[in-house]
Amino acid sequence: MGFRLVPADGSRDTRIEDPSNLYLIHPAGRLLLPLALRAGVSANTVSVVGLLLGAGAALAFAHWSDWRLATLGLLLCVAWLIADGLDGMIARATKTNSALGRVLDGLCDHGVFFLLYFSLAWSMGTVEAWVLAMAAATAHAVQANQYEAERIRFHRRIKGDPGGPPLPSLGNPVVRLYDSLTRLFDRWAGQFDEELERSADPQQLGAIYGERAVPPLKMMSLLSGNVRVLGIYLACLAGDPRLFLWFELIGQSLVALSGIFWHRGIEATFVRKSVSRFKA
Repeated sequence: MGFRLVPADGSRDTRIEDPSNLYLIHPAGRLLLPLALRAGVSANTVSVVGLLLGAGAALAFAHWSDWRLATLGLLLCVAWLIADGLDGMIARATKTNSALGRVLDGLCDHGVFFLLYFSLAWSMGTVEAWVLAMAAATAHAVQANQYEAERIRFHRRIKGDPGGPPLPSLGNPVVRLYDSLTRLFDRWAGQFDEELERSADPQQLGAIYGERAVPPLKMMSLLSGNVRVLGIYLACLAGDPRLFLWFELIGQSLVALSGIFWHRGIEATFVRKSVSRFKA
């Protein structure tokens, strides 16, 4: 029996996954899943544990000039990334997915990176470092929300699901803000969803779309937390954490914008073809 690289619940398409997720993070999470289920550990508990691991990583990276502590920070970040994948696996296995749990997971992810940026700025201690870290953290938050929205959209569509009106957010203002950021490009992307809904064979159209949309989504995997963690570690080993902050602020922003516009362009080809057929 061969080793599976995809979860049994089909929640991820390996074509757009970061290789470190495929070969390290997700397999480790799947190994821990039966233990977590037997122990009755909830998804939200794992999210909080991940946040604590991330806090430990931030403390270690605050002393990045010592390569041993920087390496400890990397290892703690890997443990956090495993926990970050495991909480979703538990939620799907126990059918305890919820809007609040989704937002808690996202806020814990953002919280870990906030602590990492804070620790880097604190360790350098200059006004320039603080301004750069705050700007990079803000850019990261927007990029991460949009990347997650693009992934969700892709996985839904390849199954032939055109989606529907967005579910109302909870009364919690934090949830509403989180959802509004995630849905920033939904109206622009909605034209293809309308085409998918009108299609006589939405599954076939979704499959064709999926083949064409893989390249931009694969490129956007550079926005994963895994790449950022590695970037922090390498910048620390190079002796200047500002290298990572500039990479986040400029390099990752270019990746996010390029990926989104590329994806929208692919969607537009389907819409244009539909309009052409209608006029004919």
